[in-house]
Amino acid sequence: MSNRQETPALNDWFTQHGITEVECLVTDLTGILKGKIMPAGKYLNGGRPRLPDSIFIQTVTGGYPDDEDIRFWNPAERDMELVPDPNAAFLVPWAEDPTAQIIHDCHYLTGEPVDLSPRYVLKRVLELYAARGWKPVVAPEVEFYLVKTNTDSDYPLEPPIGRTGRQESSRQSFSIDAVNEFDPLFEEMYDYCDAMNLDLDTLIHEEGAGQMEVNFQHGDPVALADQVVMFKRVLRETALRHGMYATFMAKPMANEPGSSMHVHQSLVDPEKGNNLFVGDDGQPSRLFHHFIGGLQRYLPAALPLLAPNVNSYRRLMRTDSSGSAPVNVEWGMDNRTVGLRVPVASPAATRVENRLAGADANPYLVMAASLACGYLGMVSQIEARPPMVGSAWSGGNKLPDDIGPALDLLRECSELSDILGERFTNSYLAVKRAEHRAYFQVISSWEREHLLLRV
Repeated sequence: MSNRQETPALNDWFTQHGITEVECLVTDLTGILKGKIMPAGKYLNGGRPRLPDSIFIQTVTGGYPDDEDIRFWNPAERDMELVPDPNAAFLVPWAEDPTAQIIHDCHYLTGEPVDLSPRYVLKRVLELYAARGWKPVVAPEVEFYLVKTNTDSDYPLEPPIGRTGRQESSRQSFSIDAVNEFDPLFEEMYDYCDAMNLDLDTLIHEEGAGQMEVNFQHGDPVALADQVVMFKRVLRETALRHGMYATFMAKPMANEPGSSMHVHQSLVDPEKGNNLFVGDDGQPSRLFHHFIGGLQRYLPAALPLLAPNVNSYRRLMRTDSSGSAPVNVEWGMDNRTVGLRVPVASPAATRVENRLAGADANPYLVMAASLACGYLGMVSQIEARPPMVGSAWSGGNKLPDDIGPALDLLRECSELSDILGERFTNSYLAVKRAEHRAYFQVISSWEREHLLLRV
């Protein structure tokens, strides 16, 4: 078969916008965008671009796992064709010449999808839902920090300087004036998002100094994961243009709260459109309770997909500076101390908010993991524990407190591996263990400060 880009809708879109250049994008396991840049004419008429599938076993530092950890891997590094999704084509609004950035799916030259691609892993989970006549709906909320530029990683990050010429020095939750300190940046960010048709809902100031949160409208999980990936790129670019950094690290500053990626989840009948989390009596349905039961049972094993980095677990520590980050898989109504919050809402808007994921996680894998846990709960009819009333923090940490133990739980959970794919799970484990080993090769300033002359 021909490998030309046979996408009439994409051709029309290129013509409409006068596109001269294309950025072909794929997200790796860590959420980093990889790909190629091509002239538009060659992209449309010269065939599908290719990449090696080894990008999906690359660590955040650009390295690879040890050979013994990837015995399942094909060392030939098979070629993948990048297949564009016309629904994931966006303008690059800051480019001088009309440029497109397009998110691609990955297929081997034999035609089968690349099972290591995070976007495919999410689609794989959604196919299980579709086979049952269920359609998940999600709405992500992403927190981030604006910080002063930092070119020496030995120095801690600092809040940026706003319009008043001052840094924030105290908590400014929901402050309008604190957001307005960065009006020029956010105005340009919204202009870029409008040009890309990113469906942002609200912007608020969060607890930390220079910490903000953007909420997205609810919709299809793949489309929303695409939007989160694109938003991260837009915000980083905009911040740089205003002389600062935007970071999605889970815990960028020691004495400030961490940054999360909360995901609201509901379930609808694709034909009737009604919310399956609500029964005919307007009360939460059996599917609702079983979905929560699945989250409670399997989220501890899925945590490496929601908290993928060593830094992620600093956010999940229960300290004075951790903010409202949950350390449990309890659920409750309108309760922000639980990992699984059910907001007060009309029956049609009944949903579960998974509050565990960090902003540093790959959004495709966050949604895939959370929906996989809920799916297992519904098909196995796992009963949820009674809702938590009052503070859930008094019960202590009910989750792995470091990436090592979390990876052990994921490795031992065959149910999740079956849904996400055994080859994907093995690759993810190998990559994250390699990153963990690399981290331990670095001697920290704390060790030099307290151990150098005392032990």
